[in-house]
Amino acid sequence: MSDFRQKALDYHSKPVPGKISIELTKPAETVTDLALAYSPGVAEPVREIAADPDAAYKYTGKGNLVAVISNGTAILGLGNLGPLASKPVMEGKALLFKRFANIDSIDIEVKHTTTAEFINTVASIADTFGGINLEDIKAPECFEIEQELIKRCSIPVFHDDQHGTAIVTAAGMLNALEIQGKNISDATIVCLGAGAAATACMELLVKCGAKRERIYMLDRKGVIHTRREDLTSHKKLFANNTDKRTLEDALDCADVFVGVSGPNLLPPEALKLMAPNPVVFACSNPDPEIKPELAHQVRDDLIMATGRSDYPNQVNNVLCFPFIFRGALDVRASQINDEMKIAAVDAIRSIAKEPVSKEVLAASNIDSLSFGKDYIIPKPMDPRLLKRVARAVAQAAIDSGVASINELPLGYMQE
Repeated sequence: MSDFRQKALDYHSKPVPGKISIELTKPAETVTDLALAYSPGVAEPVREIAADPDAAYKYTGKGNLVAVISNGTAILGLGNLGPLASKPVMEGKALLFKRFANIDSIDIEVKHTTTAEFINTVASIADTFGGINLEDIKAPECFEIEQELIKRCSIPVFHDDQHGTAIVTAAGMLNALEIQGKNISDATIVCLGAGAAATACMELLVKCGAKRERIYMLDRKGVIHTRREDLTSHKKLFANNTDKRTLEDALDCADVFVGVSGPNLLPPEALKLMAPNPVVFACSNPDPEIKPELAHQVRDDLIMATGRSDYPNQVNNVLCFPFIFRGALDVRASQINDEMKIAAVDAIRSIAKEPVSKEVLAASNIDSLSFGKDYIIPKPMDPRLLKRVARAVAQAAIDSGVASINELPLGYMQE
């Protein structure tokens, strides 16, 4: 057993199993405390909530509680290992919610036989929470699940594998293209992978200015084009009217490569075909589509990002999802819409252009950082993310009409 594997198992099992617990927020030391906490005192907030459901935000923890829910059909890069096997990942998301945004979170793993059954289960328990983070659900079912739950729930529902990945990718991509002297509206983009993350990334890049006709998406059968008859509805959105068929065809003079597929799928010879000053996001985890060392040997003019923390420019969802939910919860948004996602993109990318504190450098084990090829997105430990991204998201919720509280909390007004 490798040293790291044993450390990981020890971390999750000692001194107590798991990564989250429940703490009390009220005193429970006396008979009077118990009378207020439970019977008979608890009847009073029950009556208030029965008369006005919004009173649940005043008298319970609903407003700061997110459910992290999975069916275990696409756990990390490990595949369909079932709901119970996904529990360590869901507990991990709960840990990140608490650590980075002080949001209480509980993991829920759902067994089901049909997509409709999963949707009904989640919709039936949604009122317990202030928001729902869907996680590790395979495509194409994840699209239907999220869309239907958004319709049926009055709280934000967010599939992080799709939109969290897309937001961080877009923030890093816009900065990388700026550094390379390119405009997203003129960029030719090749996306290797056609699942949930790939589709969401490309859709958000289109909303940020990319041209759909300049995007070439590939699945296991090659380029997704208009003459293919085997396409799902989501793949059809990126069916290009082109004679390109292979990865090499698509990469010829391309400006951008985005990999959300598998390890070592970008050959060095194909990388050489790209236009001058390319941007390469090889985000397969833990092993990227091309190793950064190899990519830099082949091209000395590229900007490289991966999903790994041991290389510069990590595309990491933790830069996004805790703060998206923080902003949404704080103005009691009913959903997380495109305006809120784009506001998060802009807030994240702006932080990377500012000086980095000594504390962030120390936490990242780095001596210096400045906006450039090796620093296109902030580090996860940067405390500015919480205030800046949450504030931008909350304001966008207010401006777009999905917030129930139409003013920012007082704490948001201070940097």
